[in-house]
Amino acid sequence: MSGNRSARRAASRSSSSLFADEVDWLLAENPGVPWIRPRSTGVECAAQFTELMEYTVPEDARASVDTLLVDGTDAVLTGHLSGTVRATGKSFEGPFALRLTMEGGRITRHHLYENSLSIAMACAP
Repeated sequence: MSGNRSARRAASRSSSSLFADEVDWLLAENPGVPWIRPRSTGVECAAQFTELMEYTVPEDARASVDTLLVDGTDAVLTGHLSGTVRATGKSFEGPFALRLTMEGGRITRHHLYENSLSIAMACAP
């Protein structure tokens, strides 16, 4: 397990360089989902991906992008995602939309809209 933790820490450090120091982060709060919470710094935003790997089964994670729209520094992706919560063994799935803004080669806005009900139900015992 320590190898997995080391890999997650390395992934977090690497992904933190993708984010600006301050990020306009939007992801609907969901108290029943441990990896979904308010974030505002690049380090906090990168940690979301590390936490997602801790609480879900990475081998079961799927995401597909159906649409990518780019206008200057803004991009919108739509698609479908699915996964399995490690603690319950329950799966979640649904559509998503992600709005990103890039400035200076780093993400300054990250707004994710997803099927939060499906995720909350998968986290419930």
